[in-house]
Amino acid sequence: MATNGELNRKLRMALVGGGQGAFIGRVHCTAAVLDNRAALVAGALSSNPERAKASAPDYAIPDDRAYGSYQELLEAEKARDDDGVDFVSIATPNHTHYEIAKAAVEAGFNVICDKPLTFDLAQAEDLVQVVENSDVVFAVTHNYTGYPLVRQAREMIQSGELGEIQAVRVAYIQGWLRTRLEADEQKQAAWRTDPARSGAAGCFGDIATHAFNLARYMTGVFPESISCHLKTFESGRALDDYGTAVVRTEEGGLWTVTASQISHGRENDVAIEIDGTKGALAWRQEEPNKMLVRRNGQPHALYTRDPNAPFMNGPGAAACRLPSGHPEAFFEAFANVYRAAYDDMVLRATGGKFERVNTVYPNIYDGVEGMYFIQQCVESSRQDGAWLPLKHEKARR
Repeated sequence: MATNGELNRKLRMALVGGGQGAFIGRVHCTAAVLDNRAALVAGALSSNPERAKASAPDYAIPDDRAYGSYQELLEAEKARDDDGVDFVSIATPNHTHYEIAKAAVEAGFNVICDKPLTFDLAQAEDLVQVVENSDVVFAVTHNYTGYPLVRQAREMIQSGELGEIQAVRVAYIQGWLRTRLEADEQKQAAWRTDPARSGAAGCFGDIATHAFNLARYMTGVFPESISCHLKTFESGRALDDYGTAVVRTEEGGLWTVTASQISHGRENDVAIEIDGTKGALAWRQEEPNKMLVRRNGQPHALYTRDPNAPFMNGPGAAACRLPSGHPEAFFEAFANVYRAAYDDMVLRATGGKFERVNTVYPNIYDGVEGMYFIQQCVESSRQDGAWLPLKHEKARR
């Protein structure tokens, strides 16, 4: 795989979104530069031009590359002779992803886009066509796929160590929306609970998409159909704040996907259990450096994140930065998505060929599948849990 040394410089990054009061934009920036392979050089940090420019010093973006809109950014950076940006990171509310990503791809820039990919499935299906008609690298930050033990588990499962995968239980449980924070215009709550900005789903669009993507990424198993029930427990809220879905797989397996944002005392508890015919495993994001593997008649095996241990496989070890006992967590996992995408960006920049579908990082096809998941969950719930198809023709193969 190509390395950044072959490019003889750092990749140049532009950030869209992430201005004052934002959370995920700062995460994108931190993850992007963690391995010293990229530098943030430009940005359009808010939809408000004044706030966009006022936020630039927080990221050390120079005044002449602090733009008042993403359109201004793309036009100006494309016109630069030899030091324009290589990629655009999109860290804005859902309803703006499509227009920004499409414009960036059409301008020839690589894209790293926050999830969910777009506002609705129609936009996602159009965007995948735009990407397929280009030669850009397109990554989606389903960042939980970047944890070393998630990649360890993925390799174990897909190499057959757990046998046929029959059941998955995956959940993402939070409690921060137990009260209507959006009524007080709390920024993060306001747009996530607004159908005009978030899309057709609230909790399920925001965090169940992560849970579903994690199961797909780790197992490689294709979903066949879904039955879902969504609920809005907090009176007056416009979108769901709790839900559970049952997924049937093509191989005859059964999954459950549960998400909550109204469970007291819960923070970012992403947890997955996977049952195979030869073994089972369990991993939890709030304790990400441990994974439990169980086999009947054998002692339970506790895998720890240790790049030098003989039990670690190649993908698991390659995702580590530190020796065992020094915790790696959210920022490092996020950075692993960036790092894998950088390898392909370098290949593109140096004239090499790169994989478009079966990538280490989540890609445009994972993004489309996530939007299909949201659409089918909402519609199934509207039909009182009716079984609906879930395999999208553009899903990762």
